[in-house]
Amino acid sequence: MDERIFLEEGGVKVTSARFIVPAQTYAMSGITSVKSKIEPAKRGGPIVVGVVGLCAMFAGLAGVVIGAILIALAVLWWRAQKGEYHVLLHSSSGEAKALSSKDESFIGRVVAALNDSIVARG
Repeated sequence: MDERIFLEEGGVKVTSARFIVPAQTYAMSGITSVKSKIEPAKRGGPIVVGVVGLCAMFAGLAGVVIGAILIALAVLWWRAQKGEYHVLLHSSSGEAKALSSKDESFIGRVVAALNDSIVARG
């Protein structure tokens, strides 16, 4: 049987026999299941800057201006942060985090291709 390609994108390749990421190659025969997981962005920094901005708003006219600037920066920083998405592989030896990306749709395509490969394997 020829090796069928399910996905080849950004240095990642999913075939009927292998899952190739830039640092490693996994044999599809050893993979029992696949799932994705999100690791939310850490929001501590923007929260602290926002709270400092709110506190500065009560310190007179200059504080209002500085506070507004800090709050605006906190909001922009919050919105710019992205969670990290992971591909988790399950095998008889346990779970492995095989691939990580900030691009949710890319991780979704990789998981779909891995599932298609597992199904095609039978």
